[in-house]
Amino acid sequence: MSFLDCSCISHAQVQPMDIEERYEDTSHQFLSCDGSEYTLQGPAGGDDITGLSAEPAHYQLLSELGRGFNNLSQVSMARHNPTGQLVAVKQTNLDECTEEELLQLMNEVLLSRLFRHPNLLTSRLVFSSCCQLWVLTPLMAYGSADTLLRTYFPDGMSESLIAYLLYGVLKALEYLHRMGYVHRGVKASHILLSGEGRVYLSGLHSVYSMMREGKRMRAVFDMPHHSPALLPWLSPELLRQDLHGYGVKSDIYSLGIVACELVSGRVPFQDMPPTQMLLQKLRGSHCCLLDVAPFPLGELGGLKVSRSGVDSGIGESVATGSLTHSATAPPTDRPQSPGPKNHSATLHNLVQLCLQQQPERRPSASSLLTHAFFKQVKRHTRDSFLSLMYPAVPLTSPEDPPVSCPPGPSCHAPTPSTADTPEAVWDFS
Repeated sequence: MSFLDCSCISHAQVQPMDIEERYEDTSHQFLSCDGSEYTLQGPAGGDDITGLSAEPAHYQLLSELGRGFNNLSQVSMARHNPTGQLVAVKQTNLDECTEEELLQLMNEVLLSRLFRHPNLLTSRLVFSSCCQLWVLTPLMAYGSADTLLRTYFPDGMSESLIAYLLYGVLKALEYLHRMGYVHRGVKASHILLSGEGRVYLSGLHSVYSMMREGKRMRAVFDMPHHSPALLPWLSPELLRQDLHGYGVKSDIYSLGIVACELVSGRVPFQDMPPTQMLLQKLRGSHCCLLDVAPFPLGELGGLKVSRSGVDSGIGESVATGSLTHSATAPPTDRPQSPGPKNHSATLHNLVQLCLQQQPERRPSASSLLTHAFFKQVKRHTRDSFLSLMYPAVPLTSPEDPPVSCPPGPSCHAPTPSTADTPEAVWDFS
């Protein structure tokens, strides 16, 4: 019985899972045994929004941020006129959704009411207007990690910034897994960063419950109907669809792929046809971090070599209303890589642990929170991590004029049009 079929939905606490036994091999040498976690310093709840109303006419849609959910949902930056707050509005045309897609939307709305965690992006207000479902969330001023990679850090982020992002994701996953849920959609475009510097994990429509009749299952067998674009992040056991099923360790594998993505700016397996990708994963092909440059140093034009992560390689670019940026510097000032990437041993070990072929050999999210790679998170405040975002600029006020659709009998509020706005770069699928 799925979460949607359960008639006893409540906010009752779910007992945490038993902690998996630790392995004694050398790959786990960077996992701390004291069970300590690191707390980020900074204001709590700075991204919350209050006083919103369920009236479409109260919102002025300013610019489109992206599309998702099989291109059925449009996410826009909007201003709540009575309070002046900037929010993100996701509008989904319910008439165009299949029955299965409607169930996914219902699942996301219900889970948003159930989950309460500072690193999970949940809806603040949900209402319907004619054939559209409106879901309001806080505005993520820095956008997604995927957007940051493609816009500012095409060759990867610094290790400190990677540690900050992954730590926030792990906190969210640890909460989900303890509650008995597997996310099944961990990827860079589902990692969002607010203007306050808080990391959020989104994509709740893919979350699946491992609870059956009040008991926690060790494995589930539901195959998510994901877009083929998500295949590079999915674990081998999830793709295999055999009698062993998959569990929460599937998310740990996806986290390892995300780590590779943040390091290099490229997604492993992404350039492969789906069939070849599936064969590579099932055969146990390993992903690893490369401490090499993609072209000789002589072509770098004397740029300073970065020894921990890489610089962004982006010139002075200014944020626009839809977070779409273009570099104005000549190609010679914007090389594809600034030199060799000498990653730390702890980062190599973290990726190795997450991408173990056998799920039982991967650490749990709670164990990874004590990994030595995340010690640097303890030594810094949230503001110091935001300084690593340079030259990225948070979206704090719209620069593009508001866009709207022509008034019609079935339209109670303006809907952004993509005809006059830059190409959307956020992926919310």
